[in-house]
Amino acid sequence: MSFAEDLGEAAEEEIGRAMTLGWRELAKLTPWGDTFEGFTPEGREVCFERSYLWEADTGGDIRVEVTVYEPRSYEDGVRITRVIPRHGESE
Repeated sequence: MSFAEDLGEAAEEEIGRAMTLGWRELAKLTPWGDTFEGFTPEGREVCFERSYLWEADTGGDIRVEVTVYEPRSYEDGVRITRVIPRHGESE
């Protein structure tokens, strides 16, 4: 597995975990972010950065960003973004 594929697989796994929370739970915390250390599927030591941000207006859709990178190489990392829509959520 290549370096980029390894980081991409780790980012996909992390965004899957990040998306398990619903809009209602996240709206109480947004904007919020965290960075922690971990390992890719191939065993590389990396940093995982997870952010929950308002997509546009406060109280609207929530953008979820996950970036996985080696500690000294942020610019070579992989970023994945998804959106948790507000529609369908009761207030």
